[in-house]
Amino acid sequence: MSVSPVRVRFAPSPTGYLHFGGARTALFNWLIARKTAGGKFILRIEDTDRSRHVEDSLPKILSDLRWLGLIWDEGPEAGEDLGPYYQSERLDLYKKYAQQLLDAGRAYYALETPEELAAMREQARKEKGEYRYRRPIPLPTAEQAQQAREAGKAVVVRFMMPNEAVTTTDDILGPVTLAAEELEDFIIQKGDGWPTYHLACVVDDALMGITHVLRGQEHLMNTAKHIALQRALGFETPRYAHLPIIFNMNGSKMSKRDKEKAIKKGETPPEIDVHDFRVAGYLPEALLNFISLLGWSTGDDTEQLTLEETVARFEVGGIGKSNAKFDRDKLLAFNTGWASRVSPERLLEAFKDFLVLNDLPMRSLDDATLGHVLRLCTGFRTFRDVQAKAGALFVPDDAIEYNAKAVKKVLRKKEGQGFAMLEAVLPRLEALTDWTTEQLERCITGLCDEQGRKLGDVAQPIRVAVSGSTVSPAIYDTLVLLGRAGTLNRIRHAITLKEQE
Repeated sequence: MSVSPVRVRFAPSPTGYLHFGGARTALFNWLIARKTAGGKFILRIEDTDRSRHVEDSLPKILSDLRWLGLIWDEGPEAGEDLGPYYQSERLDLYKKYAQQLLDAGRAYYALETPEELAAMREQARKEKGEYRYRRPIPLPTAEQAQQAREAGKAVVVRFMMPNEAVTTTDDILGPVTLAAEELEDFIIQKGDGWPTYHLACVVDDALMGITHVLRGQEHLMNTAKHIALQRALGFETPRYAHLPIIFNMNGSKMSKRDKEKAIKKGETPPEIDVHDFRVAGYLPEALLNFISLLGWSTGDDTEQLTLEETVARFEVGGIGKSNAKFDRDKLLAFNTGWASRVSPERLLEAFKDFLVLNDLPMRSLDDATLGHVLRLCTGFRTFRDVQAKAGALFVPDDAIEYNAKAVKKVLRKKEGQGFAMLEAVLPRLEALTDWTTEQLERCITGLCDEQGRKLGDVAQPIRVAVSGSTVSPAIYDTLVLLGRAGTLNRIRHAITLKEQE
């Protein structure tokens, strides 16, 4: 008996950037496709909820998936064998199957207004019961539905759930049964004729030959509805696996609302979307490695895995039932390790992406200079550390912002000792014609020897003068990167701060 090739899908809604949890769903589906002969990873865009549609979000989602390296075999900008892959372009198909269910007596028109439904929910609340939609008896006819439309009412189509329990055989959770009394008739076609998620998802999974559905546990209640729809339409049921939910370390759900709350409080928002981590200077290799371990285990203590190694070791059976915890400190450690392991060429490529996304001055530097900067900042955690350490060296001299604490601590302390050092070193630097690390070292250490000072007593005031802070690469490398003219301009300007309060 032949076995059909594995076909899995990732089906985001274009409502914004790619969420971290969505990236894990995409990764796990991609892994299943890549480890099976002939496996296909399909990208489908579920854009039927027009109220939540964000026009420019799809290019962002596609860009972030490509950045992660999760390239799809079929979908937008790829093979279109069973497309179109935008649900908004498949409306006739959904209408066809909704009508098929109506004709078979497995669906019916529902005429309740939003106000009437709200009243039903309120009545259930007063009675301290759980609201469930009650099927109207008798069912509205097609003629009554048409009359309601002509009267300006929105008429929906509801699927008639069978009066029986529905069991999902889940590859992670095992058998999950919902009793008949827990199920209710649900909308499959909205008043504007567009399908709901349930109908569109079931139809597309069937017509696109999806064999395995991996998605978050928040969809578990939907699966019973989808199985009932599949049976009513004569579709095969794919294998289901519901992934554990991702929580913050404090036990709260990792949500986009975390960003909104932080912004309202005036705090730095946490990274939630893949794009956030990309802008923050993480490597996709580290992010994928970390994502893969949110709910899945290698079966031993191995944690540092390349994508190829993850493909070889991945099994759905290794996914646990318990919720996953998002440990940001662990992710940072992963990124630090990956930044030290990838090739210089790969690190440079990723760094350039970071610079372009953040529109930083270093983006205009040549590859040789950028590579040199990365070597000088070896040991960094994210590319933001590189920017913090060396970025000030590549802005215009008059754009330097001096950190008030650094000026006070380094330049003004001990009755302006730092300013005095700048005044002493400036003419020596002005006299240098060979601007190399060797000559700069000879110049600065010579001053230290003459005045009986430690290197830090001279180097740190120079660092504040040229970078505006107490952080930069090694002082000689810093001055070479900045160049003679920039160094002298900035030291001269820093000396003028002595007269300011």
